[in-house]
Amino acid sequence: MTRYKLRNTVPQKQPTSGFLGRHSAAPYPTRSEEAMKKVTMETYREDTLYPKVVWATAALLKESDEISPVALLMQIGNLSSSDYDAWRRGRVLYLERVFQGSLSKATRYLWIIGFHAHDLNMIPSQHTYRQVGKKRMLQFTRSGEGNQEKSYARHFRWNQSQKRKQEHTERTLSEANAERRPEGRS
Repeated sequence: MTRYKLRNTVPQKQPTSGFLGRHSAAPYPTRSEEAMKKVTMETYREDTLYPKVVWATAALLKESDEISPVALLMQIGNLSSSDYDAWRRGRVLYLERVFQGSLSKATRYLWIIGFHAHDLNMIPSQHTYRQVGKKRMLQFTRSGEGNQEKSYARHFRWNQSQKRKQEHTERTLSEANAERRPEGRS
């Protein structure tokens, strides 16, 4: 008598137990392709965050000639003004601690902001953020790593005519209103 019975049927799905299932191929949940996407000069316009950056940039340019990543994140909704104020007063150690979203998304925003400002021919300039009423330098990231800190502190100034800026902002905001302003944070 044989111990094993041969089947000619399609194998049945094994019952699952727990989070990953009984016979899970991956020991950990896999990340989505969107979270792992690398933003480059060639691909940043296809990123899902790009329309939000374009809309926020136009809204900020309507008010002034200079934009900053922090102001854009506040305009988009990933950073509240109360959290920003707490960071400026030194009650929060680093800005990314109060960022509403994943840190990989914050990094993608920084890349997209830089590429978009480059396309608009804006002039970059480095700024220093200090605690209100003190000389202590503020930190944007937990690690304090140089390139990321510089990206957060980099402001962009409009260097073309006011007429061209007005045309750009009106066109961009009217297109965004036609497609409906992106709601919520991402």
